[in-house]
Amino acid sequence: MIKLIVLDVDGCLSDGSLIYTSDGVELKAFNVKDGLGISTWIKMGNEAAIITGKNSKMVTRRAKELGIKHCFQGVKDKERVLKELISSLELKNYEVAAIGDDLNDYAMLKLVGKSFTPSDGVDNIKEIVNCVLSRKGGDGAVREMIDMIVEQNDQKDDFLGVWL
Repeated sequence: MIKLIVLDVDGCLSDGSLIYTSDGVELKAFNVKDGLGISTWIKMGNEAAIITGKNSKMVTRRAKELGIKHCFQGVKDKERVLKELISSLELKNYEVAAIGDDLNDYAMLKLVGKSFTPSDGVDNIKEIVNCVLSRKGGDGAVREMIDMIVEQNDQKDDFLGVWL
């Protein structure tokens, strides 16, 4: 049973676009369906984490809005950070699912029990994951992943029960 989902940001939670204002402020767009899926996952008593290579105030804000307690930014070695998180939560690798879209996610995706990539993930990642999703990054791919995990965990009634 999956107990922790690990999320990359650029290309998974967002479409990977880097948008800067003329003042140099970075902007990101997040999908509300992904957000509802993540917050529901957490309300069910599960864990969620963000592990991303960039630093962004937008990501800090989004993690806080969704109730994500484990948010690691500016990470060069995602595998090492994930190993430490798994250990601190006293989980096994097979109890973890992750989504990533590019080469910096490779080792992290190989470590977990269930690995996912959006439909627009790079070919090298598509070759190693358990599931290539039908949705693109930033367009509901994370929600699609969560829905699949909830189904596999036999938690559909619990997931719906949060809102019904």
